[in-house]
Amino acid sequence: MKKTFAAFAAVATIAGSLAATPASAQRGVGVGIAAGLLGGAIIGGAIASSRPAYAAPAPVYVDDYPACRLVRERFWDGYGWRVRRVEVCD
Repeated sequence: MKKTFAAFAAVATIAGSLAATPASAQRGVGVGIAAGLLGGAIIGGAIASSRPAYAAPAPVYVDDYPACRLVRERFWDGYGWRVRRVEVCD
């Protein structure tokens, strides 16, 4: 929290110093780009140093053998013997 507050204070200080000086169209472009890069680096560093929001999922029980399985089965279709896959559940 202290790092985030320090980052916001630094950005506010830079923004205040830039707003106090009169800027012409030719002179303010480079200063604006530099201030944007500096502010982005400060805020990005504060975000990167914070704790991750990801939490590992809870462990679950996984059954080793599935209740259903596919079995090959021969059948007569009226013209000849064919093979098909049939699901067999225990």
